[in-house]
Amino acid sequence: MQTAENWLEYCAGEMKRAGLFFGHGTGNEHDEAAWMLLHVLEAPLDGSFTQWDVVLNAEQRRALRKLLARRINERCPLAYLTGKARFCGLDFVVTPDVLVPRSPLAELIVQQFSPWLNPSGEGRVLDMCTGGACIAIAMAVHMPGYSVDAVDISPAALSVAAQNTKLHGVQDRVSLIQSDLFDQLGHTSYDLIVSNPPYVAADVWADLPPEYKAEPSAGLVSGEDGLDIVLKILDASPTFMKQQGILVVEVGESAGALLDELPRVPFLWLDFERGGDGIFLLEYEQLIACRADIRTALEKRKHV
Repeated sequence: MQTAENWLEYCAGEMKRAGLFFGHGTGNEHDEAAWMLLHVLEAPLDGSFTQWDVVLNAEQRRALRKLLARRINERCPLAYLTGKARFCGLDFVVTPDVLVPRSPLAELIVQQFSPWLNPSGEGRVLDMCTGGACIAIAMAVHMPGYSVDAVDISPAALSVAAQNTKLHGVQDRVSLIQSDLFDQLGHTSYDLIVSNPPYVAADVWADLPPEYKAEPSAGLVSGEDGLDIVLKILDASPTFMKQQGILVVEVGESAGALLDELPRVPFLWLDFERGGDGIFLLEYEQLIACRADIRTALEKRKHV
């Protein structure tokens, strides 16, 4: 009779031997095996499960073996195999039409972007390149005084986002908008613009593990150096911000390239207690002051 704990060790060992890559919700084979087991046991992913001495029945064993085999053979993120992921303390529907949520932005959301925003205040925020709307919905949940516009160019991604807004009951406060960046936003002004846009350089993407190749490349890759969309967001954002507004953007490993491209922009690079980097903050006035440099960088790309 094998308990959940026995199966956890078995699954972790098999995944380690297979040389899988972890980074889509877990950081190692042990945590991934726990997630796999909790899914099969239909237990919550919030860390409350303690019954690791439970014995799996025949149906659960079959389901676990099948899930483990797919994870090893298909080399895709476990979230796509289960259809679920957890972000910012919340459960979300995920499909291969959206990236698996894993951004350090979760820490800022729980902190309600303090001290830059008033936690008890009211206003409007924008989640640009929303994908499955995990960031947008998390902001709606943790920042109840704010309404959220969630923008993406992909109809398939917004279909997943609609499932998630319904799942969390925030349809009245999260508006899903299909748009190529800011094209369809009219004259809206935001207190906060947040974006986790595509920022991976083309050559970096080519060398990524297979697990990343299972995600939609349009959500990851942004030109030769990863900055094509980031620069467009920097350029357009102040037009859609209140004068006290802030812009927060994740650029990951492309931070160095961004600094090389815009050495005079006073990026504030944020620190995270739980790990993560490559996220900057800029205020409205800073964006206005640096607009000429940003426009010059964009213009250069048109002639390459």
